[in-house]
Amino acid sequence: VAVVNQAFVKKFFPKEDPIGRHFGNFDQKYAGDYEIVGIVADAKYNNPREEYRPMYFRPLTQYNRGFKESQMAIAESRSLFPNSITVQFQGDEAALESLARHTLANINPDLTLVDFKSMDYQVADNFNQERLITRLTGLFGLLALILASVGLYGITAYSVARRTSEIGLRMALGANRQNVLVLVLRRALLLVGLGLAIGVPVALIAGRLMRSQLYGVRTYDPLTIGIAVLVLSFFAALAGFIPARRAARIEPMRALRIE
Repeated sequence: VAVVNQAFVKKFFPKEDPIGRHFGNFDQKYAGDYEIVGIVADAKYNNPREEYRPMYFRPLTQYNRGFKESQMAIAESRSLFPNSITVQFQGDEAALESLARHTLANINPDLTLVDFKSMDYQVADNFNQERLITRLTGLFGLLALILASVGLYGITAYSVARRTSEIGLRMALGANRQNVLVLVLRRALLLVGLGLAIGVPVALIAGRLMRSQLYGVRTYDPLTIGIAVLVLSFFAALAGFIPARRAARIEPMRALRIE
């Protein structure tokens, strides 16, 4: 007998009830060896990026080939040596490992516990590549944010220095400090808006290209994009506010003397 997953049913029995049907493997003479007695949900066991594969599950006492033939005794003897045990528990993991070693030793001194891993550890271990990519992406994103902020600050500061006489003239004609602050800051925010208008579509395209490297993350996530836009806008506004505030403090008469 065997239990199959949903991917197995979709591939081999797409339009019929698989319960009670027979199948085999390796050779035509084994075509009816296994009877399907149940269906389980699809699962990923090794690589989270791979597609669901058709799988079947058999009792441990059934060897891969010809269990109806004379190999039955050999198959049973080979299947009596499981290489892994799953334990459900609550509490301290270190205490459980000690208890598991002691319990196995009491059953049979030859039963050796070679490795002990929690399910959380094994699941996390499958995402090492994704974790590395995430950290590198975060680092490069932080560097890009710093470079963008420094660049915007430099452009705005240079613009203020070039327009010192103009700012002084505006203030001499009646413009107050708030008007000057808005004037300079508006230009900085305009640059940010142009950058976002180009950057957001590029980010969406890049997300589709990186789809194979992502697991459990949509390539289009409005919340993530919205947070990124807000963070970038905040730091960009802060970078533009510093030279804008400096421009608002310019003395009109002193600024008019600057050529």
